Amino acid sequence: MYYIGIDVGTGSVRACLSNYSGKIIKYSSHPLTTWSEYGTYFMQSTENIWNSVVLCIKDVVDGVSVDKIKGIGFDATCSLAVVDANHDPVTVCPFGNKERNVILWMDHRAVGEAEHINSMKHEVLDYVGGKMSPEMEMPKLLWLKKNVQQSWEKIGKIFDLPDFLTWKATGDDSRSLCSLVCKWGFLCRNKGDCNWSASFLKEIGLSELLDNDCYKIGSRVLAPGHPVGMGLTESVANEVGLIPGTPVATSIIDAHAGVLGMIGCNGAQENMFEKRLGIVCGTSSCHMCLSTGPKFIKGVWGPYFGAIIDDYWLNEAGQSATGKLIDHIIESHPAYETLNEKIPKRSLG
Repeated sequence: MYYIGIDVGTGSVRACLSNYSGKIIKYSSHPLTTWSEYGTYFMQSTENIWNSVVLCIKDVVDGVSVDKIKGIGFDATCSLAVVDANHDPVTVCPFGNKERNVILWMDHRAVGEAEHINSMKHEVLDYVGGKMSPEMEMPKLLWLKKNVQQSWEKIGKIFDLPDFLTWKATGDDSRSLCSLVCKWGFLCRNKGDCNWSASFLKEIGLSELLDNDCYKIGSRVLAPGHPVGMGLTESVANEVGLIPGTPVATSIIDAHAGVLGMIGCNGAQENMFEKRLGIVCGTSSCHMCLSTGPKFIKGVWGPYFGAIIDDYWLNEAGQSATGKLIDHIIESHPAYETLNEKIPKRSLG
């Protein structure tokens, strides 16, 4: 039996084919396009991302008996993806450019909106360490409503990028508890007590997101790893060369997927989860730990119920620019261009 893991990072899509024991059999990667404006706007395209996902899946399943592939899992950056009622891209750029329909996680255009939301002192903020970051989705949505009204009026659905991928693969409009509690202000006080807070959305000026049972932002929420819909749709299965109905798991944020692997390594028993600190480093760095009860700590994100493992609470902190800062230091050096030309180009595969 084989499984496919798809990791959509900031700069590229990676796919791996692994066996039941977790050994990687095949690997593929494909770069992503990012547009930047003003030094704080960072945008991507769902079409570019999905096309890269398709290329990577086709690469790792080439030559493999597809009837042996038993499931697919997606993780991705906590970026904001927007489509219209026909599922076509809606621009998040004030200058148009329809293809730019993803506000990348590290985009900081919504600083003022985050400050406005934080001034409300709503209960929702207690579950994000006391303050929302401009990297979270509600400040970005408020910015979009205020600054790109034409796009706001066209919106049919809004996704965290990991949820966009499972929706695209299955046609099922469920959302991951991981993305919603960590990045959207979805209020989860405990198991069975999770909901969109109507008072919060009304107070911050986004009450329309409550319309039609929260149709645009999702009302059916699943735990990470839970089967999504009926698996791959026939059209997507044909596109990537797999069997329709191949199971697809509810997604998880990319850094959180790394922590899941780390805290579970070496056959750790369940009671060991609270004794491990996961540190995931890439463009940013994240420090995460789990507990059996909620821990409210000012300035530390969380507590997030069920974000990684069912019945466990997550707290996280970190730094938005670590790998990105190293890139900046290297790429701004006067010798960078000369040295870069001399380095042999090698495939990550």
